[in-house]
Amino acid sequence: MPSLWTRIIHGTFSQFPHQFLKMERHILDKVCIMSSCLFLCLIMWTVPAEGYFIRNCTVHGSLNYTDRLKVLCYKMSFHQVPSDIPHNTKVLDISINYISQLKEGNFKNLTNLSILNISKNHIGFLEEGVFKDLMSLYEMNLAHNALREISGGMFKGLNNLTELNLGYNHIKSIEPSTFQILSNLRVVNLSFNALFDIEQIREVLKHFRLREIYVGGNNFSDFSTEKISNLSLNVQVLDLSYNPFRYLKITSDIFPNLIVLDLSYSGSKNGFQWEVKNTSFVSGVKRLFLNGTHVSYSQMQSILRSFSNILEELYLNKLQSQTMQDYLNVTCLVLPKLKVLSLQNNKFISLQKKQLEYCRQLEEIDLSKNKLQNMSKTLFQGLNRLGFLNISYNNLTAVPNATQNITSLQTFDLSYNMIKHLENYDFMNLTNLRYLNLAGNVITLITGSLFSNLFNLQVLKLGSNLILSIQGPLSPSLGKLEVLELRINKLSSIKNSTFLYLNSLKELNLIDNQISSLEEGSFLGLQRLKALLLGSNKLTRDTFRKTDVFTGVTGLNELQFFDNYLSYESTDKLSYPPFLSLKFLNRLTINSQGHNGLLNFPSNLLEGLTSLKELHAGNLNINELHPDTFSYTPMLSFLDLSKNVLSTIDSRVFRMVSSLTEFILSQSRLESLDFLIRANLTKLKVLRGKRNELNTINETLIRSLPLLKYLDLQQNPFTCDCDNAWFVNWSLSNPHTQVIYFNKFRCGYPPNLKDMTLESMRTDSCVVNINLICFISSTTLVTVTLVVSFIYHFLRWHLIYGYYLILAFLYDKKHRFQNKEKMICYEYDAFISYNTKDEPWVLRELVPHLEDTEGWKLCLHHRDFEPGKPIIDNIVESIYKSRKTICIISRNYLESEWCSREIQLASFRLFDEKKDILILLFLEDIPTSKLSPYYRMRKMVKKKTYLKWPENDKGTRVFWHKLNVALNAEEGYKKDPYINDLNEN
Repeated sequence: MPSLWTRIIHGTFSQFPHQFLKMERHILDKVCIMSSCLFLCLIMWTVPAEGYFIRNCTVHGSLNYTDRLKVLCYKMSFHQVPSDIPHNTKVLDISINYISQLKEGNFKNLTNLSILNISKNHIGFLEEGVFKDLMSLYEMNLAHNALREISGGMFKGLNNLTELNLGYNHIKSIEPSTFQILSNLRVVNLSFNALFDIEQIREVLKHFRLREIYVGGNNFSDFSTEKISNLSLNVQVLDLSYNPFRYLKITSDIFPNLIVLDLSYSGSKNGFQWEVKNTSFVSGVKRLFLNGTHVSYSQMQSILRSFSNILEELYLNKLQSQTMQDYLNVTCLVLPKLKVLSLQNNKFISLQKKQLEYCRQLEEIDLSKNKLQNMSKTLFQGLNRLGFLNISYNNLTAVPNATQNITSLQTFDLSYNMIKHLENYDFMNLTNLRYLNLAGNVITLITGSLFSNLFNLQVLKLGSNLILSIQGPLSPSLGKLEVLELRINKLSSIKNSTFLYLNSLKELNLIDNQISSLEEGSFLGLQRLKALLLGSNKLTRDTFRKTDVFTGVTGLNELQFFDNYLSYESTDKLSYPPFLSLKFLNRLTINSQGHNGLLNFPSNLLEGLTSLKELHAGNLNINELHPDTFSYTPMLSFLDLSKNVLSTIDSRVFRMVSSLTEFILSQSRLESLDFLIRANLTKLKVLRGKRNELNTINETLIRSLPLLKYLDLQQNPFTCDCDNAWFVNWSLSNPHTQVIYFNKFRCGYPPNLKDMTLESMRTDSCVVNINLICFISSTTLVTVTLVVSFIYHFLRWHLIYGYYLILAFLYDKKHRFQNKEKMICYEYDAFISYNTKDEPWVLRELVPHLEDTEGWKLCLHHRDFEPGKPIIDNIVESIYKSRKTICIISRNYLESEWCSREIQLASFRLFDEKKDILILLFLEDIPTSKLSPYYRMRKMVKKKTYLKWPENDKGTRVFWHKLNVALNAEEGYKKDPYINDLNEN
């Protein structure tokens, strides 16, 4: 059986080249794939991302949709326009800041911007071309700034602008060509500037698309159509209010389309001169404002006659005249088509019948904010079209008799008077009334018969009174009532069947009373009620011990129960969950319970609320939530738990609310948000956690909220170290989530960085440079690939030979130690390694010359090998028993496997014993390319110690001499000078 060494050399080496080539191709394929992946990785990591974060601004909408993106930067102390506005912004508000000038490039690339508000800044300079990129802008507000002049190229590029507000500046001059480039302009506001001549706005008025112009509050002393144009204009609304006119002259028909004219607070203390050459020049005016003017009785008549038979709405609020009541005598007489008359704030104390006797066409009268105490019983007699009457904010102590018979009345506002009592007959004949407002009086009692015959009433407001009780069910006449407001009164309880007949009621507002009990059947009859507001009362848990508290309102959508006195001793299940029957409830507000708060949130408090979508449960003084708290509310999408003491929350609490989209946890003393990682809130879009004890936000947390759009974590003591490095970079660069006011986040730790902004923390030393790693990795991989390929192509056989040489060395080393132990001496002068086909030459030439002539003792296969012993063992022993090994190299020798083994074994004495015992003897010329890698290696190593058999007889003598010298040479790497000379050229 062959030895281990034989099996290794013979089996493995003979198959290895083919296997190596196959393996190399496989490895190279993988290397190429890996190199490509790393290269792509490098490219991907170098692509910059557009961030969602804007300093001191909030973004409403998604960066991916241009139709809804709104950026709000108002009231943020900006001194210049933010440079990081998203390019697809639709609405931009940077009002109420300290911006003093606008320069070209401030709005670069905002080509989708439609609405721009830059009002209430300090802008005094607009560089030409500053708006050139805003080709989609249609509304711009530059009001309340410091502009002094408007130049020709100031609004270049605003071809689609339709509305421009330049009010409340200091504009003194307008270049005529300014508005010519605004081809779609429809509305211009130049109110409250320093313009002094009406000719300054002539070119504006002549704009062919202009429909509305507001130039009130300037210094125009006269208005004459002769100074404006000879052609008809398209203006429909003209505001000339707050100007010190001496006269207004309309002497030509340039306003054929004018509908609204505002002359409020115009003229001097002596009024102004009014001249209309032909009433047809103002024949289109339907609405006229003369509020606050100082016009005499005769001046008023002159003005009103110009609009006779055409005017429909007249506003005479706060007139500066002692004879205001006299105006009423002629107003309706001169204006027979008048429909709307507003007389607010004119200090009326009483009104008599004759003052409105000609106002039979009136549909709306506003007498609010006067000092009315009484009215003539027949004041509104004959006003059969009156549908709106407002007498709020007066001094009436009772419902006027004058209003009892206005059968056409639909809206009646008596709020904020001094009415104490209501009588059954007050509204007896107002059968068409739809809206009745009695809020802000001093009413103390409501009876069931008060609102009889109000069959069409839809809204009844009784808030802010002193109502102590409601006696008996409210009138069956209120069958169409949809809204009943009883907020801010003194009600202490709701009696059984109080609202029994309000079958159409949709909203019942009982906020801010003193209700401490709800009798059984309090809400009977309210089967259509959608909103029940019981906040700010004195209701306790005892209120819900009755199982039928909400009998009659099972279709309720909204229940407000904030600021009451609800509390529980533990989180244990309740025997009678209070909301069990409200299966359609969508919105529940139970925040801010009085005394010590709710204290504990019973595990089944929300049982039955299977449709609940919005829950406000902040400021309840609870410190834990039972895992089953929200197991009854699978549709919950909004949750407010702010202002509680929830230092930690069990993630199991959220296992049934996977639809949650907005979560508020502000001021809850939370130290970590990691509970959200396992909460499975994959649909969460808004997360607010202001004023907590949060230190770090990790990547795992953010990745667990894939749809997050708004993250508000202001006023937390963040740790400014590498634990937050990822969060800082993500906040600044991610395009999907807006970290609201991230630039205001401050460091709480370490102490030396306290109050430094988190945004300014350097993260260079924390973040691994992926680009550099990818570059180094790819470079190294390519280099290694090239080196491996080079070695394989040029040196692979050398390496393979070296590998197997090591294996053979281990075997030989073992054999050498065995020989040393036995102290074996050399038996032969040379071991002859040859192929049997070359044996004739060995016996004919070599043996006679070396043994017979020179006396050397040779070891030959056929003669000296021990019979029956393994061949390999015979070879090894013969080599180590001989001083030298002579290899007879021929083509036959190269083809012999055993000859190859012999020359390899002989080499180990060169490497191991440092004895150069090998002599190569070439019988014929063999090209180097025909030699195996091993023989090429040996020829290279022994390039000065090999012999060649001569081709003619003349060289044989020298050949034998050289061979004899080689056999006598010293053993070792150090060469004898004489032997060196033996080498053939």
